[in-house]
Amino acid sequence: MKPPAYQSPNSAQSDRPAGARDAHAILPPPRARSQPVRYLEGVTTCVNYADFLDVTLSENLHHFNEFVVVTTPDDLATQNVCSKHGVICVETNVFSKDGTHFAAGKSHAINLGLSHLKQTGWLLHLDADIALPDRFRAMLDKAALDPTCLHGADRLEVRSHDRWAQVQGDEGYARQYRYRFLLSAPELPLSPRFVHDVHGFCPLGYFQLWHSSQRRQYPYNQGGREQTDVLFATQWEPEDRRILPTVLCYHLQSEPAPLGANWHGRRTKPFTP
Repeated sequence: MKPPAYQSPNSAQSDRPAGARDAHAILPPPRARSQPVRYLEGVTTCVNYADFLDVTLSENLHHFNEFVVVTTPDDLATQNVCSKHGVICVETNVFSKDGTHFAAGKSHAINLGLSHLKQTGWLLHLDADIALPDRFRAMLDKAALDPTCLHGADRLEVRSHDRWAQVQGDEGYARQYRYRFLLSAPELPLSPRFVHDVHGFCPLGYFQLWHSSQRRQYPYNQGGREQTDVLFATQWEPEDRRILPTVLCYHLQSEPAPLGANWHGRRTKPFTP
């Protein structure tokens, strides 16, 4: 009597319902595992924002391994602030290169700043008027960062220098944690998130965090500053654009102002008492 012909496990009959598949066949491909943020570099462009930059560098600089500021040759105030805090200062005319205005030249300036960094770990683009929370690096480690994703953060609106002084005296400011597990913050307005009618959620340029292994640059376009950061974000698929649940940053303003008041150059008053 001949033995039955061999059948592989894939071809053998099964008691599984029709259409059922092995579990491994329906699982998504594995993603890169999150690692602690061992190296963090930052870039900021600053033209006529030295008053804000002086404040935010004081708050932010200890979180970074390296930091670069890009400004214009005639912005001596920004250059002096960079010298005061010991950060890399790159002077360039790309903000108005080929007759383009400040907003359209910003992507050129950001990419120039990035070229002065090692780009061996995480990269963070910040606006000059954004202050990070005290435990920022610890919060990043708790966020399970995905190196294939673009990460954004919510911002709280601080609409005067006097209000900023009050915030710094608030018990919720220094650590943003209560009872060791509640993320809290001073009572401040929360800025809306940007959800595009076509592209979906996009982390905006005031805080864009990504891993250098992604090799991304800011797009060179003829639009304005309000478009550059969104176009940068859309280089990632919608499912790869994320909001950090562990980070609340502070948007400093010298006075209440309409959206886009300074998009084409500084219009608001100095950030002073």
